[in-house]
Amino acid sequence: MAANEVPSETPSEVRGEARGETRRRASRYVVPVAVAGVAAATIGLVPALAAAGDPDLPEITAQQLIEKIAGSETQTLSGTFKVSTDLGLPALGGLASGLGGLGGDGASSTADPAQKLTELASGTHTLRLAADGPERQKLTLLDGSDEYSLIHNGDDVWAYDSKSNEVFHEKGASEGPDAERKELPATPKELADEVLKAAGDTTSITVDGTAKVAGRDAYQLVIKPKQAGSTVASVKIAVDAANGTPLKFTLSSVEGGKPVVDAGFTKVDFARPDASVFAFEAPKGAKVTEGAEEAAKPEKLPENFEKEFGKDFEKEFGKGFEDFGKGLNVIGEGWTTIARLDTGAPAPKTEEAPKEFQGLLDSFGDEVTGKFGSGTLFKTKLVNALLTDDGKVYVGAVTKDALVDAANADK
Repeated sequence: MAANEVPSETPSEVRGEARGETRRRASRYVVPVAVAGVAAATIGLVPALAAAGDPDLPEITAQQLIEKIAGSETQTLSGTFKVSTDLGLPALGGLASGLGGLGGDGASSTADPAQKLTELASGTHTLRLAADGPERQKLTLLDGSDEYSLIHNGDDVWAYDSKSNEVFHEKGASEGPDAERKELPATPKELADEVLKAAGDTTSITVDGTAKVAGRDAYQLVIKPKQAGSTVASVKIAVDAANGTPLKFTLSSVEGGKPVVDAGFTKVDFARPDASVFAFEAPKGAKVTEGAEEAAKPEKLPENFEKEFGKDFEKEFGKGFEDFGKGLNVIGEGWTTIARLDTGAPAPKTEEAPKEFQGLLDSFGDEVTGKFGSGTLFKTKLVNALLTDDGKVYVGAVTKDALVDAANADK
């Protein structure tokens, strides 16, 4: 082990049926299609691009640099950043609309963050960020003359889409379990924390020189898998030498080419933003959607649904979850962990899928064979999934060969 290399904890293990005939058929395609969503969730809301120049800084070990990140007291900042994402996926617009159709009417506002922020999963985007502790944050996505803003101010969350002049509002942001739930990292520091949690005996962590990012001196923390078979080549985090705040994040794939994620500040200021930055008032004439009201709206059910649904509910529902638990398994460890799920039914054919899914499935699915039989490999530059013809699913941030080997070993 190198002098500036440090092991960490063992990495974490990889962790309704819709109504109507069309939705029932569509739900069978959620597992392969969700590969794109898993990859996108890995990205989070992170910032991009660095200035040239390698500053001369005192030497530091990986352990010391990790402690600097963990001990960072940065609570306030504002700045501009860019994020470039290349998952090797087709356009995700159809995916979002297709999955949205599985749940009924879906969100009625184009300002709903659950819909809008999927755009960060591909392409290059410029954003502005402001933060004043845990109670106030603002993220603005710039798209030409149009802007999309997401604002958290105390008990309120506001989102505004200037293109459609629509507003999404939700209260209770600081109350209850939902306030503590973090589905996506919201800053470079949170994203860096998530990556560091994944380190262990299977991981190399080193300090590899310095960099200049957004005009600030930074150390380069490099994380690499020691195991063969991972799709991740390296993760590089530029850490502010003065205050320990991560300024840039780069995730590279073993496939080479453009990074999967290249994200970092182009401009940053750690002074406290003015309170007016987080103030929001819906523009005149804007359509306002209340998130809590949308979630509470009852869906219209088919006639006699409750009566028919309740006939064998306890028996069938319980049996379904019992079978699901038996079918889920985890193979391997560290960067080459694979989740295995036995659906208990033959895999559906692409031509049987609803039209909104067919093009997407064809565009990133390849036929593969092995001792396990045959199946379809759904591929991205980061997360891959193998769906065998007999209904088994293997998913992980691993190469095609690793998935095929895992399937073959099951035979």
